Amino acid sequence: MATWTEFTAQAPQISATFSRRHRAARNLCMLATLRSDGFPRISPMEPRIFEDTLWISGMPDTTKYRDLQRDPRLCLHTATVDTEVTDGDAKLWGRAYTVPYGDQHQRFADALFDDIGLDLRGQEFDLIGVDLTGASAVHVSDGHLDVTIWKPGQAERVVRKH
Repeated sequence: MATWTEFTAQAPQISATFSRRHRAARNLCMLATLRSDGFPRISPMEPRIFEDTLWISGMPDTTKYRDLQRDPRLCLHTATVDTEVTDGDAKLWGRAYTVPYGDQHQRFADALFDDIGLDLRGQEFDLIGVDLTGASAVHVSDGHLDVTIWKPGQAERVVRKH
């Protein structure tokens, strides 16, 4: 598993694609979790990078958070609306962990308020960190689809699809 900083150092192309697409979609991604019956659940999510960690936060006791408490595996996919994928596309895999309510929540709430004006200061909310276990990005180049793949501790590698 890797922190956000380790990921960006080891996978600069994928992290750049994720960050660019994340910003372009106004921070929107699709979060995949596993339901109690084993089927996937897809939920919109606005992940944030804060203090060297990828965070997903939201209202307590939602189905997606119950999914992650039961099985911490997840996938985040950048919101893609361009069927030509001209700006690329990225997926991150990881394991979620819940941080007990405390000082980090308040720092997160202060940063969130400063960044987008959403005021969670003084409120209890779920703060779920993600340890990254893998990532990929796709780019269309010269009529080919290039898939860049990364796993912690390894360099990115590109697979070209014709």
